[in-house]
Amino acid sequence: MAKTNTGAVYASYPAPVRARLAALRDLVLDTARRTDGVGRVEEALKWGQPSFLTPETKSGSTIRIDALKDEPGRYAMYFHCQTNLVSSFREMYPDAFTFEGNRALIFDAKKPLPKKQLGHCIALALTYHQRKAK
Repeated sequence: MAKTNTGAVYASYPAPVRARLAALRDLVLDTARRTDGVGRVEEALKWGQPSFLTPETKSGSTIRIDALKDEPGRYAMYFHCQTNLVSSFREMYPDAFTFEGNRALIFDAKKPLPKKQLGHCIALALTYHQRKAK
């Protein structure tokens, strides 16, 4: 995995949210390693947010993570709003997540992550273009 200077961004988050964003990062990277066809994941900053891309295979849609600036203790995983990813997640897991429109899953640092369901959603995002091409 290639990594750009995301360390300063992670360090800027308050401790509880920083730990949760690190858990999201780990889940994205672990899921990518276990998902066929994804290849190398590049971590970069897009719109000032840690973002995960599949530059070699171009199999996936970019995933971004960030703290919610106006809502302390809350954070999100963002997906490209012109995909059907979030609407698919809403259909599959209506009670597992808090949704923001067609672009994000919102989390609370005080609550556990639904890792199994979220891992599935991440795998779908990381293979979005691969599936779309078939």
